[in-house]
Formats: sequence, structure tokens, C-alpha cells
Amino acid sequence: MVDNTHSNNASAENDKQPAESSGAFSLENILGANHETLEHPGLKQQELDAPTTAAEGWDEDSANRPVAEGFCVECEDQPAQLSCKECEDNYCEVCFAAQHRKGSRKKHSVISIAGTSTTSVEKEQNGTLGTDGQSKGEEADKDVDMEEDSDAELDRTSAGLPTAPPIVFLGAQPAVGANVGEWFVERAKYIPLRLTIHERKYLRLLDAALQVSDYTDKIDTLGFGLSKAKRIVHQIRELCAILSGLVLSADYKLGQELFTDRDFQRNERFYQQIFELGRRHKIMNPDKMRTTYGKLIYLVQDSQSPEVKDMLSFSCVKPIKTVYSVLEKHDALELLRDDLITIATKEIYSDGRSRRDVQKDIKSKERAIETLATRYQREGLNQEQVRQCLYSIGDNHAFLRTNRDPCERMIHYLKTHFHHSHPKDPNYTLAIRSGKGGARLSHDHAKQYAYVLQSLTLWREILHDMFRLWSLAEQDLLSESISYRLRDTGQGLNRVQAAPKTLRMMHTILHRAQQSVGSWVGSSAIHMGDHNVPNALMFIDKYSQIYRILLPVCNTLSQIPSLKDKPALQSYIEDEFGSIDNCIREILSDFFRHGFDGSGADNFFDAGSCIDGRLTSAWNWCAQLERKRYFPVFLLTGFIGFDGEW
Repeated sequence: MVDNTHSNNASAENDKQPAESSGAFSLENILGANHETLEHPGLKQQELDAPTTAAEGWDEDSANRPVAEGFCVECEDQPAQLSCKECEDNYCEVCFAAQHRKGSRKKHSVISIAGTSTTSVEKEQNGTLGTDGQSKGEEADKDVDMEEDSDAELDRTSAGLPTAPPIVFLGAQPAVGANVGEWFVERAKYIPLRLTIHERKYLRLLDAALQVSDYTDKIDTLGFGLSKAKRIVHQIRELCAILSGLVLSADYKLGQELFTDRDFQRNERFYQQIFELGRRHKIMNPDKMRTTYGKLIYLVQDSQSPEVKDMLSFSCVKPIKTVYSVLEKHDALELLRDDLITIATKEIYSDGRSRRDVQKDIKSKERAIETLATRYQREGLNQEQVRQCLYSIGDNHAFLRTNRDPCERMIHYLKTHFHHSHPKDPNYTLAIRSGKGGARLSHDHAKQYAYVLQSLTLWREILHDMFRLWSLAEQDLLSESISYRLRDTGQGLNRVQAAPKTLRMMHTILHRAQQSVGSWVGSSAIHMGDHNVPNALMFIDKYSQIYRILLPVCNTLSQIPSLKDKPALQSYIEDEFGSIDNCIREILSDFFRHGFDGSGADNFFDAGSCIDGRLTSAWNWCAQLERKRYFPVFLLTGFIGFDGEW
């Protein structure tokens, strides 16, 4: 009996053992037939621990802080303006419009915090909320745009309180001779001061030093010997040493005074000024320093790290010198409220005007500048400095004409040559279909017309406030509390960093554009701090290229009518397109269709109908221009490319 019992127990154990081993996480079982039923032994424990273990990461909040009373529950840094009855939450106007634009939330009722009651339906009728015009393939971007708003906490982790000032938007520029009010005061806060001749000499030295520097090659790399902080300090000191040598060769007396003992800490103010010159010059001239500005801003960004700052013993950052800061320092802000400033800063055009009229405008502008320079000069602020402020405001107007006005012209072409609801000519319809001609979206004529109009309107609003966006982008990049992470984004190693201030401003601009057009087709997702737009620098670089797309197209369209002055060219146009007007309409219809068709990327989240995807598809159209049958017309009007001088 004992033997039988023992044998039975032994056989039971033997039967149990293979059963246990059959489910063991081993190489034999992984390669076996039942590999799909295998489960890692640590997986269950991770699932059990998941509810109590908070996720941590470079772009996630590690703690849940209560929302400050009186502030928006979504972005947490703007005063609450509206209260939703169904959600039982308080929102600012921008966040409420973004959260209640589609779906069941669209029907929620809202009460103004001040006491005025209204509903989302009434808001839609007034153009506050857009209609749902999303097509198939655009679902991937839906309602993603507000998820990043939680990053607004990142720039105030130390204080724990809302610190962002309310955003003030300006209307159109006051007409010449009109009452200016506070328009120039608000605008001047973000207009950098034009560089003097003396400052331009040091700018050339900085540019030369950055040209020979390998900063990003040695810092933004993996598997290097020294620690990153030590590499950063070594590279910054090396660049400062190069600058010292260049300054010594350019101005021996100044070089001797500054760099006799090679003490970087004692010359902190000099390095701050020379780095600020480069940053200021780039904002005023986006087409300059195209290869060196990235090195400069990344170097200054790294110098803000607490560890690097301790090892370096000095800071490389100082605020950008603006027109507002200079005038405020010398108590001369009344200059910006003087109605004569519209004449002193106006742009003078020569197209279609007689020489006499142009000379008359030039003399009146010069008289206005001299009058203001004499009126507002004071101790510490001479006439030349006042003129410099006025010239800087004039530079801002020139920037808007070059960058923003092409958007206005394309909107004019759209409204002039195409009907908003149906095509005037079946040959020039704006309808697109996914898979046809490279399109990734499917829109009928009316929907594509609205989609193009809203995209151009959004670009116009972004470029109108480009200087303010650039200021916020630098604040995000140079923030001491927001670190970046080096990641392979599919286009090489990039610094992925959240940009809460820039993102907040973009949401506000988007909301203003949605109000302007009255409806919204497609997604309103804004990529920021991800693999599409890694950081605020990439965002600024992306949108500062809009004029490189639109300006050559506008110039070509404006010069096509002059081709009929030459009989041979007129004959070519008529044989190929039928008429000058048909040629213009064909170019416009193709651009409005395939420059806004969601193409240019491998998936809808990277391109599609999201905010950044609209610009991606426009660049994709530019890359395919040489294959178009109207490309010879571009060449005949002097087109040389999208990356040149026009």
C-alpha cells in the first residue's frame, strides 16, 4: 500500500511538472507551437502596481495640483470667463471653444462668469464655434489639440501659481494720420531694435565664430566620452575664446581691456550682449543666419541648465532689446501714442505711382521723423536713438508686407476666381478625392474652398503676430524649468522640448481664425514638442517659411498678364491654355487643390488636415512644381526657385 501510494504521488508530481514547465517563459516555449499563450512573469505584477505607480516622463506632470480659483480648468493659466453647465467646469474663451467645438459637447449650455447667459448654439450662429466639416481620414487628429495644454504647468513648476499675462490682440495697423491709441505701444513690446553700424561689426564676428563651431555636432550626439555638462561648458568656452580672438584682431585696444586675464566670468556682460545681437538680428531678418542661428540658440539654451551655469560661472542670456524697452527706460513711451508716428513709419510704394508722388511721400516721412526725434529726445535718449526706434517700427511694417501680405493676396485670388459653393467652370473645380493626384483628403468644391480659406487666414494671423510668437518661443527654449530630451524623430536626433507659452498663443490665434471664418473644416490639432515639431525653434522655422511658398507664386501670377506684350509668348499661352485668364485659373486651381490636400507625409497624423499638416502639403506641392505643365510659365516670369531672392 505504501509503495502504491508513493508511486501514485510520484506520478502525480511528474504529471504536474511538465504542465508547469509547458507555460514557463523559456526560449524552448517561445520557439514552440503555443508561444501565443505565453505571458511574462513580471507582467501581472506590473499590472497590479500600475494603479499605485505614477507615470513619469519628460513631458508628463509628476503631481496633480489643484486648479487655482478663478482660472480655467483646462489650461490653468488664464482667468475663467465661461462656465459650462453640463461639465460643471470653468473655462477661458479659447479652451471652451476648443473643447466644445464638436460632438455632444457642442450642445452644452454656457454661462458667462460675469453673469451673461448664452448657449453654444447661439455661439455657433454668431461664428464663435465652427461646424463639423471633418472628412474621412481626419479622425486621427480629432481633439488632440488641447491635450498638450497640460504642459502649461511646466514653466511654473517652481511657483505653482498662474503667471501668464492675458493676451492682447491688435487689429489692423492705424491708417496714416489716424488716432493710434495704444496700437504701437502693444506692438513695440515685441519689435526688436534695429542694429547700429557698431553692433553690426560684432554681429559679423559672432557669425564667423559660429560658422567654424561644431557645437551641435559635439553636443547632440550619443556615446561621447565626457559627461554632457562638461562637453557643453568646454564648447561654450571654446566659442567664447574664438570670439575673444576675433574681437582682439578687429579692435586691439578693446580686446586688451576685455581679455587680458582670459576671465570669462568678468566679461559676462560682453558675451550676453554679443549673443543678444545675433538673436535680435535673426528675429528681424528670418532669412539671415540660416545655418548659425540654430547653433546659437542651442548653445544659449544649454547655458541655462543649472549644472552648466554652476560650472560656467556666468550666464549667456539677456532679454532681447525692443523698441518698448528702450523708450520705457527713458520715459518716452508717449512717442508711441503720437499720431505723427503713422507718417514717420509708413512704407512708401513706387508701383503705379509717379515720381513726384513718391518724392512727396519721402519728404513728408523725413519731416515726421525729424519732428519726433526733436520732440522726444532727452537725457540718455538722443535724436539718433529715437530715429533708430522709428526705423525699427518701419522694419516691422516691411516684415509684414513681405511675409503676411502674400497671404492676403492669395485670399483675394481665391475669392476673385472661385465661387464659395460651386465651381464657375467645371474644368477649374477645387474638389479633391483621396488617392487621386496624390491627395490624402476627400473634399467637394465648397468644403475645399472653406479649407483653403481658413488655412490662409490662419497663416495670415500667425505671421501678423510672428514677433510675439518668436518672443514666446525663446522664452520656452531658454526656460530653466523645462528640459529637453534628445530623441530620434525620424529626421535625425532632435531636441524634443515642450513649449507651453508658444502653444498657448497658437491656440489663441487658432481660436481667433476660427471666429474669423465662421466654420472649421478638418482637424485643429497643433503639433508641438513631438516628433513632428520637436521644439519651439522648429515651429518658428516652419512658419517663417510661408512667404517662401506664397511670394514666388504671387509674383508669377501678377506678371502673367505682361506676357501678352510679346506676340510669341501670347501665342504660346493661347495655344497651351486658351487665354491668360485660363492660365492663371489653372495655376490657382492646382495650388488650391494639391497645395492643401493633406499630402507630404506617410500618415494622417503627420500631415492630413491638422494645423501643421496644411503647411506640409504646401511644401509637397512646391517640390512637384517642375512636373506641372504650367512650369514654363513660372520660368518665363523670372521664377528661380522657392529658396532665393524675389
